Amino acid sequence: MMAGMWIGVVFALAAGLMWGLVFVGPLMLADYPAVMLSFGRYLAFGLIALPLAWWDRAHLRRLTRADWTEALKLALVGNVVYYLFLSSAIQRAGAPLPTMIIGTLPVVIATCANWRNAARDGRLPWRRLAPSLALIALGIGLVNHAEWVAMRADPAADLPRYALGALLAVGAVVCWTWYPLRNADWLRAHPDRSPRGWATAQGVATLPLAALGFAATWLWFAATDAPWDMPFGPRPAAYVGLMLAIGLLSSWLGTLCWNEASQRLPTHLSGQLIVFETLSALAYAFVLRGQWPGPATLAGIALLVAGVAWALRVEPEPAAADAHPA
Repeated sequence: MMAGMWIGVVFALAAGLMWGLVFVGPLMLADYPAVMLSFGRYLAFGLIALPLAWWDRAHLRRLTRADWTEALKLALVGNVVYYLFLSSAIQRAGAPLPTMIIGTLPVVIATCANWRNAARDGRLPWRRLAPSLALIALGIGLVNHAEWVAMRADPAADLPRYALGALLAVGAVVCWTWYPLRNADWLRAHPDRSPRGWATAQGVATLPLAALGFAATWLWFAATDAPWDMPFGPRPAAYVGLMLAIGLLSSWLGTLCWNEASQRLPTHLSGQLIVFETLSALAYAFVLRGQWPGPATLAGIALLVAGVAWALRVEPEPAAADAHPA
């Protein structure tokens, strides 16, 4: 693998470490509704992006109206709606189950990328892609099975609530299948643009969406006489501190690292490297639980890593190689 691609892998790993933090936020603020977590996180991200926008003002001036429209779409689907689904799922099903459902993203994104971007990135023959995808899928299945067994053994478990959490996590998968593919399309179409500037642009685009959502939530709570202390809830210091930390580390720095990776790696490869987010989230979740994962979970994690390592060895073939000679 070329040096530039290895640098891309390192950036993808850093993004995964940052993004894994968002899975434990809903557990640390379990008494907060998901709307407060989603709009709060991205309100913080947008406010953090304002001074960064001044720093990146030369890059932002180059963006056209179409670019800003794209940034707004990415911010809405990949930020606000995605995290609304994810935080709701985690609060209903705990962290490991939604984390592993989100962990299907490497399979889903790699499959979608192999269909839609072959002319640009080359094509990975399915016979060569299949082993890595199978290892990843088997690893996810093992971890999911371990969590399901533990849940069934808990007499206090609320199965319908867990099922709803799983369904919401599937909604998050849909959002985050669309986001990296669409984001990579823009970055690969604009190789002369700054990934940092594009991350900042998405933060700026997120700010009005999050501000409107936060204001609408405040008005809704007031209109329905909800027993909730606005604007920051019953634990304002914990809420504001965690939202700022996630907004800076996960939203801005994580997006920056992912943009750097996306400019260096083919989409089907970067899609599989989202597995780093799953591994980080699982590690953080078990640390928060104060327990070591069981043998099945560890085996599943090992298979995930093996699947990614296998994928790194596979080089794409030019799309023209699939065509029959005239």
